[in-house]
Amino acid sequence: MHAVGVNSFGGPDALEVVELPDPVAGPGQLLVRVHAATVNPTDTYVRNGARAEHQRKDPPPYVPGMDAAGVVEEIGDGVDTDLQVGDHVMAIVLPDGAHGAYSQRLALPAGSVARSPAGSSFAEASTVPMNGLTARLALDLLDVPVGGTVAVTGAAGAFGGYCVQLARADGLRVIADASEADEALVRDLGADVVVRRGDGVAQRILEHAPDGVDGLCDGSVQDEALFPAIRDGGGFAAVRGLKVEAPRGIQLHQVWVRRYLEEQAELDRLRQQVEDGLVTMRVAQTFPMAQAGEAHRLLEAGGIRGRLVIEL
Repeated sequence: MHAVGVNSFGGPDALEVVELPDPVAGPGQLLVRVHAATVNPTDTYVRNGARAEHQRKDPPPYVPGMDAAGVVEEIGDGVDTDLQVGDHVMAIVLPDGAHGAYSQRLALPAGSVARSPAGSSFAEASTVPMNGLTARLALDLLDVPVGGTVAVTGAAGAFGGYCVQLARADGLRVIADASEADEALVRDLGADVVVRRGDGVAQRILEHAPDGVDGLCDGSVQDEALFPAIRDGGGFAAVRGLKVEAPRGIQLHQVWVRRYLEEQAELDRLRQQVEDGLVTMRVAQTFPMAQAGEAHRLLEAGGIRGRLVIEL
């Protein structure tokens, strides 16, 4: 089978189409013929060697990718599922050496795979799993009661956008940030209040929540600069490793999506919320395998609204 990976770490041009053995479905696994894989910032770390200490136990090529959508080809022994061969599915993938979503076939734990939203394309379905589950986990960790207020930074991005929509679906008031150009988008996602993004956003949030918000999802990775926007004893969801002491009893939650890697019910819940119109699938552009490097180049340049997807 073909995959997109790197034999030597480097920039976007290091990505190349490689040949790998076809996997088979082992016990507890589904074999998925992948047709689309979304490009995420974490994929660039696999490509450029930022996580080389976790990869060098395996020989190259190293294949990135945490989001996949495709068709079930085989069901392994011992799998308890209502999925059948031929069903369209989406999946979250934990890259490990040559095992990553930029592959034409993947053997995955059954708990990592759910039916795709009805009527979705492969590209659309591939945008849901990783960022959707990360946002779901962030909100679950914050555990803000119905009627409470959460703030979301980086709200126009993938993680932030899902946080806005899922928080609204949870019955929460949402204060989100946006540039002037993205304000309409963030309002359309469901934010109750939109404040201008950038330095000083914590103070702008406080103008609409004078006692501080109950929880904050930090999609913009501003870290401790956002603590003033949170009430005493509130919660902060960090999507990158943050090793600081939070003040005023604020609970610091590290959001590692691998905790939900096999939470099939949560992935299927996202599927239902897409079908119910509560969650939006946003595809900005698709690329053939040979142009995966261009997708990485555009992602790293910033400013993309929606998702970049590699078609396999």
